[in-house]
Amino acid sequence: MASTAAGKQRIPKVAKVKNKAPADVQITAEQLLREAKERELELLPPPPKQKITNAEELNDYKLRKRKAFEDNIRKNRTIISNWIKYAQWEESQKEVQRARSIYERALDVDHRNITLWLKYAEMEMKNRQVNHARNIWDRAITILPRVNQFWYKYTYMEEMLGNVAGCRQAFERWMEWEPDEQAWHSYINFELRYKEVDKARTIYERFVMVHPEVKNWIKYARFEEKHGYIAHSRKVYERAAEFYGEDHVNENLFVAFAKFEEMQKEFERVRVIYKYALDKIPKNQAQELFKNYTMFEKKFGDRRGIEDVIINKRRFQYEEEVKANPLNYDAWFDYLRLVESDGDPDTVRDVYERAIANIPPIQEKRHWRRYIYLWINYALYEELEVKDPERTRQVYQACLDLMPHKKFTFAKIWLLFAQFEIRQKNLQAARKIMGTAIGKCPKNKLLKGYIELELQLREFDRCRKLYEKYLEFSPENCTTWIKFAELETILGDVERSRAIFELAIGQPRLDMPEVLWKSYIDFEIEQEEFENTRNLYKRLLQRTQHVKVWISYAKFELSVDGPDRLAKCRQIFEEANKSMRNCEEKEERLMLLESWRDFEKEFGSDSSRERVSKLLPEKVKKRRKLTAEDGSDAGWEEYYDYIFPEDAANQPNLKLLAMAKMWKRQQINTDEPQEKGRSVEEAPSVEAEETGLAEKQAEEEPARNMTESEQEKTYDDRDDEDSSSSSSSDSDEDEEAKKKQSKSPQEDKD
Repeated sequence: MASTAAGKQRIPKVAKVKNKAPADVQITAEQLLREAKERELELLPPPPKQKITNAEELNDYKLRKRKAFEDNIRKNRTIISNWIKYAQWEESQKEVQRARSIYERALDVDHRNITLWLKYAEMEMKNRQVNHARNIWDRAITILPRVNQFWYKYTYMEEMLGNVAGCRQAFERWMEWEPDEQAWHSYINFELRYKEVDKARTIYERFVMVHPEVKNWIKYARFEEKHGYIAHSRKVYERAAEFYGEDHVNENLFVAFAKFEEMQKEFERVRVIYKYALDKIPKNQAQELFKNYTMFEKKFGDRRGIEDVIINKRRFQYEEEVKANPLNYDAWFDYLRLVESDGDPDTVRDVYERAIANIPPIQEKRHWRRYIYLWINYALYEELEVKDPERTRQVYQACLDLMPHKKFTFAKIWLLFAQFEIRQKNLQAARKIMGTAIGKCPKNKLLKGYIELELQLREFDRCRKLYEKYLEFSPENCTTWIKFAELETILGDVERSRAIFELAIGQPRLDMPEVLWKSYIDFEIEQEEFENTRNLYKRLLQRTQHVKVWISYAKFELSVDGPDRLAKCRQIFEEANKSMRNCEEKEERLMLLESWRDFEKEFGSDSSRERVSKLLPEKVKKRRKLTAEDGSDAGWEEYYDYIFPEDAANQPNLKLLAMAKMWKRQQINTDEPQEKGRSVEEAPSVEAEETGLAEKQAEEEPARNMTESEQEKTYDDRDDEDSSSSSSSDSDEDEEAKKKQSKSPQEDKD
C-alpha cells in the first residue's frame, strides 16, 4: 500500500507566471553574490583538530595522506601542483628519499616544467645534498639550456660552495649557447670578483663579437679605461670605428670616444674625432654630437672655434632645408646671411650661384618677387663686401638677360644698375641702361626713377624731355602733370607751368582730376592771380557740382582781402544752395548748409543766421522694402532722410501732416467741460488720442535735445517710397485728423 501510495503521489505542478513584466526592483548578479558572501552560505566548518599521540596513529595518518595524494595524482597526472604538494609533504615528514622518488615520477610526466626542476633542486640544496643538487642542475641545463634561471642558480650554488673552477666551467658551457647580454656581464663580473682581468678581457672580446652593439663596445672600452689600460681603451674605440665603417657610423660611439680623449687631455684628437664624425654622420642623426662638440669648444676652444661649431651646425640645417625644397628662397636668404658672416668670398659666391640657379618654373611676376632679391643681394655683396665692380656689373647684366621683359620686368633692377654705374662715375653707361629699360619695358617707376636721377644731376632740359616722354606714355597720370608743372614753377617759368596745367585739365581721361584741379588752383593762389582762380572755380563748377568745390570756392573768396569778401562768400553759398536743390545726395546739401551756418555764426548778423537756420533740414527715420536677388521679399530696412523746408512747401502730404499736428495741439488746449459734454462713444477715441499724444511727446523728447536742424521722426514708405512717404504712427494720426475735420462742422452746428 505504501508503494502504491508513493506511486500515486502527484508531482506538484509548476505555477504559471501570469505577469511576465519585469519587476520594479531588479536584482543583479553582483547583488546575489554580495548577499551570498555576507551570509557565508558555502563556508564549511573547519575540520576538528587531531592530535597524534603514538606511532600507530602517525602511521595511520601518513597512510591516509598518501592515499589522498595518490588518488589526486591518479585522477589527473598532468597537474604538477599535486606532485609538488605531495613531494613537499613528504619532505616535511623528513622522508627525503620518498620526496625524491615523487619528483622523479613527476619529471617522467613533464620533464620541461621549469618549476618542477627548481623545486627539486631547492629541496636537495635545503637538505645539503650537494651532489644530488649538482646532478639535478646538470640534468636541467642539459635538457633546457635556454632557461637562464637554471644557469644563474647553478653558477650561484657553485660559487657559494667555493667551487670556482666548477662555476667557471658552468659559465663556459653557458656561453657556448650565446645567451643574452646579462649572462655575459654576469660571467665578466664573476671573473672580476676574483681579479681575473685578463680572463674578463677575453670574455669581452667574445662578447662584442656575439653582440656587436655600440653600447657593448663602449662598455669594453670603459672596462679597459677603468683598469688603467688607456692604450687598450683607445684601441678598442678605434677597432669599433673600423668595425662599423662609414656606412653604419653611430654618433654615440664617437661621443664616447671624444669624451675619453677629453679625459686624457688630448684636445686636438677630440676636435679631429668630432669633425670626422660630423662629416660622416647624416645631419639629422648628429644632434647629440653637435651639442657635445659645442660644449667642448666652449670649455677648451677659442672664440673662433665656438663660432665655427655654431656656423657649421646652422649650415647643416640650412643645407637640409634647401635640399628638401630648392625653391624655398627664404631658406636661401638665411643660409646666405650665415655664410656672409663667415667672410669667405669663394664660399659665399658658391652659395649665391647655387641659389640663383633655382629659377622659378612659372613666368609670372608673383613667383619671381622673392627670387629677384637673390640677384640684388648678390650684386650688393660683390660691390660692397668684395669691392669687385666688374663682377658686380656681370651680375646685374646676367640678371637682366634672364628676366622675360616681354612679359614683366623689375624696375628696381634697372635703377640699381644705373645707380651703380653712377657710383662708378660712368654716367653714359647709366643713361644707356635707363634708355634701354624705357625702350624695352616702359613703366611708371622706371620713368620716375630716371627723372629723379636727372634732377639730382641738375639736367633740367633732360628732365623736360623725360616728362614729355612720360606724358606721351601715360597722359592720364595726374601726378606726372603736377610734378612737371612744379618743376617749371621752381625754374621760374610760370607761363610754361600754367600751360602745362591747361593741357592737363584738357585731357579726356585722368586718374585723379580733383587733385589736378586743386593743384592748379593752389598754383594760381600762390601766384596771387585771384581772377584766374575765380575763373578756374567757375570752369570746375561747370564740370562738377560737388559740394566740396562750392565750399572751397566760398572759403577762397573769404580768404581774399577786400571790402566785399563777405558778400561774395554769401553769394556763393546762395548760388550753391540753389544749384543743389535738385541734388539727390541730401547729405552733401546738408554739408553745404552747415558750412554756411558756421560762416554766418562767425561773420553774419542775427537775421542772416535765422535765415540760414530756417533752411536747415529735418532728420526723419523712414522704412523701405527690401528685395532679395531672386526677387523675394527680404523685409524692411530703416534709414534716415532729410526733409528741407524748401522742398516741404511743394509736398501736400507734409502740409496735411502739419495741419494734423496743429489740430492735435488745439485739442489738448480745449477745456475739460467740453470733453465731458462729448458723447460716451467718443470717449475711448479721445483717450486713445491722448495716449498716442503722450507716447508721441515721449518719443519727441530726445529729438528736442538735438540741434535746431535735426528733429527725428519715424516715417513709413511701404506705400510710397519717395520723399512724400510718412511714418506709420503719423499716418494713423493723419487719418484721425481727417475724421475729426469731417466731424467738426457737425459739432459746430450742434
